[in-house]
Amino acid sequence: MNLDEAEETHWRVADPDWEDPFEGAYSMRLGQRWNAKGSFPIAYLNANEETANANARLMVERVATLGVDIDDLEEGELPILIPCVVPARTVLDAVSDAGCVDVGLPQSYPFELSGGVVPHATCQPIGEAAWQGGLDGIACRSAALLTDAGRELAWFDRPGKRLTSSGPGVRYSE
Repeated sequence: MNLDEAEETHWRVADPDWEDPFEGAYSMRLGQRWNAKGSFPIAYLNANEETANANARLMVERVATLGVDIDDLEEGELPILIPCVVPARTVLDAVSDAGCVDVGLPQSYPFELSGGVVPHATCQPIGEAAWQGGLDGIACRSAALLTDAGRELAWFDRPGKRLTSSGPGVRYSE
């Protein structure tokens, strides 16, 4: 099931050291939720600031697992939330219950019926089919923000469709 979405602002959570935060090659090199390692580039975006803050918090918590406390980080080391205007698009629907079921995900996505997060290995073939089908990306529910506002967009970084910042970034703060 596909969705046609209007132009709107989304937010990219970026490491301040990233040269081009909207370039999707990083996700392609490592593999992420919707793209397998070595496959195709995706820029992972947040549909609103609330979801972006939740994902930035997760980024900071990952650093904390390395023994670094958030208070030990310099302001310039904290994630940046960068706005961008995403043009009108046609995306795969992983937001509605029907859309999730239609693509082979549980109605409870981003969680399995058992309560665990749906693994990347389940989502990656769905992402590959959407990429091969010429879609602009995948609209999906967020595992970082478990409210109706928790929405993300996996933007397919195709030639001629690279996104850019539409304004200054905002430094994450708790």
